[in-house]
Amino acid sequence: MLKYYLIFLIQLEKEGKWSKMGDSSGEENRNRGAVSKLILEDKDSRIIGKHVYANLYDPDPMYISNEELLRKLVSEAAEKANMHLVEVKSWSFGGKKGGVSVIALITESHISIHTWVEYSYATVDVYTCGDHSDPWKAMEHIIEVLKPKKYSIGYANRTQEL
Repeated sequence: MLKYYLIFLIQLEKEGKWSKMGDSSGEENRNRGAVSKLILEDKDSRIIGKHVYANLYDPDPMYISNEELLRKLVSEAAEKANMHLVEVKSWSFGGKKGGVSVIALITESHISIHTWVEYSYATVDVYTCGDHSDPWKAMEHIIEVLKPKKYSIGYANRTQEL
């Protein structure tokens, strides 16, 4: 099925009826009738993408400078959100804009935390593919532990359109 879908998309691109992501952002990228029909025939292969991201202002300074605590935090967040942890990588950076970066590779995608100790600031991304995991639960746990005085949260639905 995928082979025929790709051949169909190549033909649409040649005819100027479809372009790859990034080439254009308008409705001209969607030939709804034919593409939707192909996708509907294979609903099980549809991508369910959920991306929750946040800016944390004045989080607990003990946490945002501690690489090991942040590694533990992303592991706990993955578990609470029904995600399957593959590996955690982390780095500490010194200097004026120093901080810690932690990235958890999960089967469903990733969780990342980046901190800037001097600015008392952190950013968090939780991105999952699949409908069994819940990025909101992971984000909620991270915010509860880091205890920011203020935060903003964004959400991007990255589910394949039908």
